Amino acid sequence: MLYGTYAGRVRRQLDPARTPRHVGVILDGNRRWASVKGSSSETGHRAGAARIAEFLGWCEEAGVEVVTLWLLSTDNLQRDPAELAPLLSIIDETAHDLAALGRWRIQPVGALDLLPDDFSASLKGVAEQTATNDGLQVNMAVGYGGRRELVDAVRSLLQEHHGKGTSLDDLAQVLDAEHISDHLYTKGQPDPDLVIRTSGEQRLSGFLLWQSAHSEFYFCEALWPDFREVDFLRALRAYAQRERRFGS
Repeated sequence: MLYGTYAGRVRRQLDPARTPRHVGVILDGNRRWASVKGSSSETGHRAGAARIAEFLGWCEEAGVEVVTLWLLSTDNLQRDPAELAPLLSIIDETAHDLAALGRWRIQPVGALDLLPDDFSASLKGVAEQTATNDGLQVNMAVGYGGRRELVDAVRSLLQEHHGKGTSLDDLAQVLDAEHISDHLYTKGQPDPDLVIRTSGEQRLSGFLLWQSAHSEFYFCEALWPDFREVDFLRALRAYAQRERRFGS
């Protein structure tokens, strides 16, 4: 009862006009949560996955338009195969479970060429299945690394202009930030206004490296499986109370 009362009070303090359009989330703490519980890493990842649909519902209710969830980094691909294989399976199941709800557009973002072919194909299938849904845009960052994204963006840009017959000298004369943005995994989407990281770690680890240049950051002590609606509401309240100063 006390929790519900407090959450309601925080919700009433929010200004709908200051709701972030795009929220990025580093879902950190699944393995630590499992360790505290004396359980396996897989149990922790499943507990974290079970929180995602509920979280997206909170975002939808708050008026957020785009959510980017960092589920697996390029560095994570070096983990022990005994842990990585179940994690990929959990991510795939989660993507299909979210698609089955019929509410949101699911899009994988990341270096899908680094992932198993059947896994990549499955995520692309989910994207096609949900492309016409009207709700939230949900980016599932899998095999994602900020530096890799920039490399891929530049590579794509060069390939595009090579196909047009543009010389490097000509490209150098006109190249600007928008050219890079147009080749990012999140092209066409607004940059994140708010980036949340759970588990108490206060670093971005390369998440949305280019896009987060003007983002506000919120670091939460809760491990991701324990992340509650009131924690999200606090993040929104903190965001709304800040004076955003772009470029300074």
